[in-house]
Amino acid sequence: MHDIYLTDQYAELNPTWHEEDSPWKAHQIEAIIRKNRLNFDTLCEVGCGTGEILLNLSRSFPKAHFTGYEISPHAYQRAKTKETSRVSFQLSDILEEKDSTFDVVVIADVIEHVEDYISFIKGLRSCGRYKIFHIPLDLSVQSVLRAWPIANLRDNVGHLHYFFKDTALATLRGCGYSVIDYAYTASRLELPNQAFSSTLMRLPRRLLYSIHPDLAVRILGGYSLLVLAE
Repeated sequence: MHDIYLTDQYAELNPTWHEEDSPWKAHQIEAIIRKNRLNFDTLCEVGCGTGEILLNLSRSFPKAHFTGYEISPHAYQRAKTKETSRVSFQLSDILEEKDSTFDVVVIADVIEHVEDYISFIKGLRSCGRYKIFHIPLDLSVQSVLRAWPIANLRDNVGHLHYFFKDTALATLRGCGYSVIDYAYTASRLELPNQAFSSTLMRLPRRLLYSIHPDLAVRILGGYSLLVLAE
């Protein structure tokens, strides 16, 4: 599965590299930074794709410097053309960069793609003080009953691991992290270009979420988890 990022296979399946989702994701990351009053000079994103999340964040935090790490040559080539005086990109695995440390490390929709995700998460601990994870909560009652949504995630976007809130938080804590804050993000309700089935589910998801957020996410799905940890 790792080879889909080193070749053009992922780009063929996802030609935009989900750039259209980046402003929304950057907004979620900005919100948890501001909520917790994090002061930072340097921020990096691991698995930055074509760099759009970092470029959006750079406009929100004009005094900070941003670095993106990406292992896909295709995505890196697209990101490299967008570099600015405060945003740079590296074609490398951050875990192999011994002296790279940052105030904040962002890992947005990445760990579900990594074969040995436990070692990966543990390795990130030394890369910076604060880590912000955005983790799709693919496991819900409806996704398990229907089965094909999870199968499609594996085939089309390379998800190898599937989480619900409790397993996501337990994974981070088991890897030695202290969870400072977390929140649900309405990924399937607010991201653009959603499938017709997701559009149909917006109203019931919102209604149940307004009554009992945890129950809504566990039964109907459609949300991701944003976690600030150190």
